[in-house]
Amino acid sequence: MAPSESFKVPSSILIVGSGVFGLSTAWSLCKNPLFENTSITLVDRQPFPCPDGSSIDTSRIVRPDYADAAYTSLASSAQALWRTTFAPSFYHENGLCITASGLEQTYVSSSYDNVCALGSCRVQKLKNEEEIKQVCGTERASGTVGYVNWSSGWADAEGSMCWLCKQVEARNRVHFITDTVKKLVIDHSTNTVAGVQLTSNTTLTAALTILAAGAWTPSLLDLRGIAKATGQVLIYLPLTSTEQAHLGSLPTILNLSTGLFAIPPSHNLLKIARHGYGYTNPVTIPHPTSTNSSETITISLPHTHIDNRTQCVPSEGLTSCLSFLSHIHPTLSTRSIQSSRICWYTDTPTGDFLITHHPTFKGLFVATGGSGHAFKFLPVIGDKIVECVMGRTPDEFKGRWEWPEKRVSDEEWVGDGSRGGPVGMVLQEETEKGALERGSKL
Repeated sequence: MAPSESFKVPSSILIVGSGVFGLSTAWSLCKNPLFENTSITLVDRQPFPCPDGSSIDTSRIVRPDYADAAYTSLASSAQALWRTTFAPSFYHENGLCITASGLEQTYVSSSYDNVCALGSCRVQKLKNEEEIKQVCGTERASGTVGYVNWSSGWADAEGSMCWLCKQVEARNRVHFITDTVKKLVIDHSTNTVAGVQLTSNTTLTAALTILAAGAWTPSLLDLRGIAKATGQVLIYLPLTSTEQAHLGSLPTILNLSTGLFAIPPSHNLLKIARHGYGYTNPVTIPHPTSTNSSETITISLPHTHIDNRTQCVPSEGLTSCLSFLSHIHPTLSTRSIQSSRICWYTDTPTGDFLITHHPTFKGLFVATGGSGHAFKFLPVIGDKIVECVMGRTPDEFKGRWEWPEKRVSDEEWVGDGSRGGPVGMVLQEETEKGALERGSKL
């Protein structure tokens, strides 16, 4: 796509973050001849692959199954590459069964219509629990109605990210730096961002800075009412080789009413997780872009096993995942958990991505707001980000990926209709509840 008439190719670009948005943007810039003379730097606080990054995991669902036709189309274009030239050895097409029992049936119905409209998906509507159980190969059904899309699948997330990183490195165009970004370097007299300051007191300068730091982005820019970090529950259970062979051939199960899902296992490890409203972790920090050094803001930021080596999922989350497991696979219900993890989303009020030039600060571009569904777009999202950098936001996402006109209070966040489970949980409160429960049993 040609750039807008006002776009000038920057002499240097600094990308903050090596996750889905950051790494795919670096890859797209490397391939685009328009940027052949642009120096590209990518900085992250951890060596790649960042161990607590949301995309560094055993598996992620790859699906065009959206209630929104624009995302269905974009995901379908990404899936075509997953099947052919983009990390194909890490992609597996087992199918996806989406179910619901309540209001979420509206999302299921719209999603079904959209994938059918593609004309290329093998889709089967499921009218009752018996049909769901038979398709999913479970002892009991999760959800009362739904459908299975045999043309959906899943990918080894960490394997795919490492594959992409090797492609970027092979171009020998990107300078990788491991350090923590402390703050943006801003000339407030001209409202211009010139780069970032690192915790090592080094300053990295660039004509264009792209913030793609995932759930850590709100620590560098005031995104209150625009994007926030939420922690999601993941648990992993060991399987025998026989169990792996059996469960590994089944479709992914996703119950939109509870948010709970199970992806086919790999390497004798089964993942159960919840695509829900998540935990917030309120933290008060200095205002990241204010000229007043005493001004503070309170935001939700990730708290991971890197911050606390003993961190585990709160009892509430473990109970939720294990109840789901015991319902669909009772024979595994007594299996000990091998590990658990809190995965940090960067949610937006509508579930749309935030891919836009900053409205106030020149030289600053924001690429975040993955909202728990960005990974599947890995083969194409970098190209879309670069299009937006050039001032050519895709027509179907105009007004949706751009900087919002107003900030939205938490009570008004409606999401995209795909979330399930409890609302309003705070990580520390749930952790403390779990500790009290364990103490009362001693």
